[in-house]
Amino acid sequence: MMSLMATEETRTTDTATRTGDAPPTASDGAAGAPHGTPKAAVGATRAWATRLVVVGIVLAALNLRPAITSLGALLEEVRGGLGMSGSVAGLLTSVPPLCFAVFGVMAPRLARRFGSGAVVCAGMVAITAGLAIRPYVGGTAGFLAASALALMGIAVSNVLMPVIVKRWFPDRVGSMTGLYSMALALGTSLAAAVTVPMTDALGGSWRTGLAVWAALAAAAVLPWLPQVRDRRTDSAREPAHAVDQRPAAAPLRITRSRTAWALAVFFGLQATAAYITMGWMAQIFRDAGVPAGTAGLLLAVTMVMGVPLAFVIPRLATRLPRQGPIVLALGACGLAGYAGLYLAPAGGAWAWALLLGIANCAFPLALTMVGMRARTGTGVAQLSAFAQSTGYLISIPGPLLVGVLYQHSGGWGLPIALMAGLMIPQMAVGVLAGRNRTVEDEAAR
Repeated sequence: MMSLMATEETRTTDTATRTGDAPPTASDGAAGAPHGTPKAAVGATRAWATRLVVVGIVLAALNLRPAITSLGALLEEVRGGLGMSGSVAGLLTSVPPLCFAVFGVMAPRLARRFGSGAVVCAGMVAITAGLAIRPYVGGTAGFLAASALALMGIAVSNVLMPVIVKRWFPDRVGSMTGLYSMALALGTSLAAAVTVPMTDALGGSWRTGLAVWAALAAAAVLPWLPQVRDRRTDSAREPAHAVDQRPAAAPLRITRSRTAWALAVFFGLQATAAYITMGWMAQIFRDAGVPAGTAGLLLAVTMVMGVPLAFVIPRLATRLPRQGPIVLALGACGLAGYAGLYLAPAGGAWAWALLLGIANCAFPLALTMVGMRARTGTGVAQLSAFAQSTGYLISIPGPLLVGVLYQHSGGWGLPIALMAGLMIPQMAVGVLAGRNRTVEDEAAR
């Protein structure tokens, strides 16, 4: 058993050296193991630390969407309880991508100063606090402020999850990104599916139904506490022989990279499609004559599709030198789903829900490409922040524009045409982002 563990550690160290990323040392995993510790004890401590990081990644991912989807399930009750106008409720649906864009930019700088693990731990604390207090602060302004606190924690964790995966599992980026993406999809669909029945079971108060999700966020804090005790920053963990030590000291000029721009636009367009789907797909089915309960179930099916596929697609992507074929396959499913919504929304509703669920798996693919298009932990942090912040900014107008087109045209023809039209550039930039290049090489030119 110990020989297998030693072999795995050697392989991880060798791979990390080739990628320019620092492997977790004994002090990384155990918050500073004392000198003179027997090698067997150090190996066992490191193995436990790695398992704890895996648990932390899964719990963190589970908490990156319930703040949004639990609110969507109870939005009507929240509006009535707070006296919230329709326009303010519309603004509330646009707050998540705005916060992701604004606060996500801060993540690399915070990680360089405090370490990625410590920042993710702080993010989980922020999510816990925001979810616990927002139902009880009173008034729309307080509700928005508390929501922003939770979304800030989500934003920095969004950006740093690929960094954590790259540093701890440099030879398993695909499988670990798949595990993280699967947990994220599970948390998203779980909150959407159980918030209403759980609220009813807890007495029917929407305040309790929203606040209960803080307990899950609080559980996610615990695995990251050892990372807070390790005060060294990510840059301090880079080994002396790291290939790309100088770029870690001098941040990349990420905007010089065409791949970074392609990945940012791809991220933004897939996020646009996802938010449109979450916000409007059930209404499309209901307007076509599908019962409200069935329309909600169809939306849940679309979201649940991301659970198994989010694990499979990243593993497949890391085995290919170019990810363009996967981008095109997902895009084709999206176009077929939109065509079905236009031609026979009720007749083939289950098929269209499945196809759009497959198309929405462009999200885990984008996360995987973030880890593959940079060699170092510093590069991944900068690329993740740039792609996600820029991408979420791009995604903000989409759901609002669909609502405007629906209101002024009186039907879903134009909105569906817009959704299908956006899929074409998404496929084009996805193919560019999937080329076998790194942002360090492009920025150096």
